[in-house]
Amino acid sequence: MLLRMPEFISVRGARVHNLKNISVDIPKYKLVVITGLSGSGKSSLAFDTIYAEGQRRYMESLSSYARQFLELQDKPDVDEIAGLSPTIAIDQKSSSHNPRSTVGTVTEIYDFLRVLFARAGIPHCPTCGERVQEQTVDQIVEKVLSASSQGPIQIFAPLVQEAKGEHKQVLIGAMNAGFSRIRFDGFLMDIPEAIAMRKDKKKPHTIEALVVEFAAGSNPQKAQVQEVVKKALEYGNGFILLVNDNNGDETLLSQSFSCSRCGKNLLQPEPRLFSFNSPHGACPECTGLGIKLVLEADLVIPNKRLSFAEGAVRPWTRIAGNQTSYLRLLETVGKSKKFSINVPVEKISSETLELILHGTGEEIYSFDGHDVTFPGILVQLEQKYKETDSDYVRH
Repeated sequence: MLLRMPEFISVRGARVHNLKNISVDIPKYKLVVITGLSGSGKSSLAFDTIYAEGQRRYMESLSSYARQFLELQDKPDVDEIAGLSPTIAIDQKSSSHNPRSTVGTVTEIYDFLRVLFARAGIPHCPTCGERVQEQTVDQIVEKVLSASSQGPIQIFAPLVQEAKGEHKQVLIGAMNAGFSRIRFDGFLMDIPEAIAMRKDKKKPHTIEALVVEFAAGSNPQKAQVQEVVKKALEYGNGFILLVNDNNGDETLLSQSFSCSRCGKNLLQPEPRLFSFNSPHGACPECTGLGIKLVLEADLVIPNKRLSFAEGAVRPWTRIAGNQTSYLRLLETVGKSKKFSINVPVEKISSETLELILHGTGEEIYSFDGHDVTFPGILVQLEQKYKETDSDYVRH
């Protein structure tokens, strides 16, 4: 018989401080707000009654050895509290002005959550949503044996996954490696036929090399399957494709911790990857703060009557020694894009100013004997902001 969890925290006869024999049922699993006039007993009910009783019960559950190091609390003046879970209280006043301090870090629950996600979490590809799972060779062998007992199967080594081109060298390499048949975009054929076939190099293609076929009832030996699996994994870069020859069902298995559909490699889940205070787990854009600083073009160039040569970009005036090199690079870009750094910014067209602020993409410029790209003034300033330790330069 399953026990039902209580749906309410039932408080009966609370007389702490200025509470006058209060009885109340507070619903669980909901956000509950206690309101009232100053001195009406809000904190007495929440902190001095419910929270205090939860802490007292928790301490009583500890061993006598552990309790000697803790300050035991008196039972609050209340007749009964039922349905009470372990309690956590966050003080009304902020205990830290550090932006990296959260409810999770203050209560230390965050450490347990990181371990929970790292050990019990099921990773999924952030690109396509497919579940990501690594498997040993022995696990893959067992799955192949199980599949072969259910009907005829074909084992393929994936060579090309949704990539544009004719892939002639891949086909020749597969033939030189001893393969005789491949599956090209789902069609099984001999390799010479695939080489001679006309292919649209502008369309993505998928190529898998046929490693072996197991007929229905063949009951292959484990050693034989292990050898085939190792060969398929070697040529398939850690992937192996099982195809049921009866119904066409496909199963893609991966030896590495990467997505079987789009090939995206993922790191092995570990607690530090779930920490916004660690460089390994923090968002690279906001560094784990949840706030991204964005440069405003109007603040970067406040006086558009000035030219770039006259100091229109205000932050450059705080970067000692580098302003000349930035201007020379901008002048090099100007020769290509037909604008001058000596012309007031207000007279430069909006399209050209957009290029100046946000960059010209992958276009290459020859500057001081090197081939460089121009990322744009805003990106350059963001990089400088992240790299510098100077408060003067930052502000």
